[in-house]
Amino acid sequence: MKDDQLRGLTELVCAFRDERDWAQFHSLRNLVTSLSLEAAELLELTQWRSDAEVESLPKEAASREALGDECADILLYLLLIADRTGIDLADAARRKLIKNADKYPVETSRGSREKYTRLKSVARAAEKD
Repeated sequence: MKDDQLRGLTELVCAFRDERDWAQFHSLRNLVTSLSLEAAELLELTQWRSDAEVESLPKEAASREALGDECADILLYLLLIADRTGIDLADAARRKLIKNADKYPVETSRGSREKYTRLKSVARAAEKD
């Protein structure tokens, strides 16, 4: 998603909010709480399902729509949080990718699900050998 698309979506969600006079309810705490609740609703779509069932969700029209709705709710709350706090999401994402590249160098993390703290200890042990 391009930076201008994020700005455009932010303007749309803020206009939607403002037309309804909902900004009064959008404290940072309430927005963060709402984001977490929407993420839980996305998670709920996978509850008690096998990995194969979860992977097939996008193939079923109703499930795909439900996934899309929950993803959209998460994105919209994230945009409101970023707008309220003055965070440029595109810039923050780019900076985070740089940090993650440092934490997870290809040489030690490729094909591994280990957390970066574990990868460093494994790399140090390998250097000692």
